[in-house]
Amino acid sequence: LVADIAKNHQVRKKYTIQLGENELVLKELELLKEEANVYKLIGPVLVKQDLAEANANVRKRIEYISAELKRLDATVQDLEEKQNSKREAVCALPILLNFVMLLFSSAKC
Repeated sequence: LVADIAKNHQVRKKYTIQLGENELVLKELELLKEEANVYKLIGPVLVKQDLAEANANVRKRIEYISAELKRLDATVQDLEEKQNSKREAVCALPILLNFVMLLFSSAKC
C-alpha cells in the first residue's frame, strides 16, 4: 500500500505540473489577437494551427488533467483509508494477544 500511495503521489505531482503548464499556455493564447499565427509542434515539424482550435485543445487537456487529478485524489484517499485500517488492525493485535493469554492463564487455575 505504501508503494502504491507513493506512486500515486508521483503521478499526481506530474499531472499538477502539466496542469500549471497548460494553464500558462491558455493564458498566453488568450493574450493573442485573432489573426495571430499559432504553431503546434508535431514531431520535428511546426504546423500552423487555428487560434480557436489551439484554445479548444488546451482547454480539453486542462479538463482531462483535472479529471485525472480528481481520480488520483480518490485513489490515494482509498489507499490511505486501507492503510489506516490495516494499521489499526496491527495495533489491536497486542491487546488481543494479551486478552487471549489472560483467558488461558485464568482457565488453568
